[in-house]
Amino acid sequence: MGQNRWITEMGLGVDVHGADYNKAARRAVSDALRHSSLHFFDVTDKSAQDMKVEVVIGAAEPANIDPAVIAQEIPYGTVTVTVTSGGLDVISENGTDRITMVNAAILVSFDD
Repeated sequence: MGQNRWITEMGLGVDVHGADYNKAARRAVSDALRHSSLHFFDVTDKSAQDMKVEVVIGAAEPANIDPAVIAQEIPYGTVTVTVTSGGLDVISENGTDRITMVNAAILVSFDD
């Protein structure tokens, strides 16, 4: 059975102090979710639980992202999280802190 992608949303999350990659990634997912309002369930035979949700996270240090923590941000559907290199870290002028930016893409598909 094939899948058709219905939705693509992007988000940006930032942890201004502390370089908490999971915090920045959760904020990126939240940012993407808040740009969406799904109105097609009433006119299709699909439900929120039928969604296949792929979350792609881009972070400067991918190993610092816990996919299970990020998956908890998605309220519906079957969720998979993939982490890849991306995002951006900006080191403070004195080198003691950094701003951590993480990108998220949320891809929603349904089975045919």
